[in-house]
Amino acid sequence: MRIHRSPDAPRAAVLLLHGGRADGLEPPPRLNLPALRMRPFGTAVVRALGGRAVLLASARYRVRGWNGPRADAARDARGALDALTALAPGLPVVLIGHSMGGRAALHIGGHPAVCGIVALAPWCPPEDEVAHLRGKPLAVLHDTHDRVTDADGSRRFAERARGSGAEASVIAMARGGHTMLRGAHHWHRLTAELAASMVTRPG
Repeated sequence: MRIHRSPDAPRAAVLLLHGGRADGLEPPPRLNLPALRMRPFGTAVVRALGGRAVLLASARYRVRGWNGPRADAARDARGALDALTALAPGLPVVLIGHSMGGRAALHIGGHPAVCGIVALAPWCPPEDEVAHLRGKPLAVLHDTHDRVTDADGSRRFAERARGSGAEASVIAMARGGHTMLRGAHHWHRLTAELAASMVTRPG
């Protein structure tokens, strides 16, 4: 896990979870483009929170793939979340995950420290559970023209989560595809606003 510390005592934490592959047991490359793609999101969240000090962390996966029932990304994400909460107990944590990282965020989002989840173009298979997200704020951002992950699958996941008591919403993005490169500033700004609202909401 990579951590950026604020010079002041943090009052909130953000865990970034980058994308990967459906399958792959090899370790991520040294130049990890999916991980680099998440950095501007973290910067935007820190800026959006203004005077509130933020502990910003990025998960590191042992392997590149989800790998079926192994759910490697979810296991590594949970390990990073546990390490983060041990480092800074009591802080509210927002999970921001893209693609496979979005699926991982949704898997671990029931953790008591998690105060909200922003899933970016997530991978949402119909078999994934939703009951553990009851009471959690959840925002899904997805370009309907995404050709890698299914925007309709994200919408159906959010509907199921809402039916189980999650505060789930879906925002259809006009452009960006799966990589979120076109119109990236809009993705960054909207994600930061959502994360900031989750951190500052009462209770």
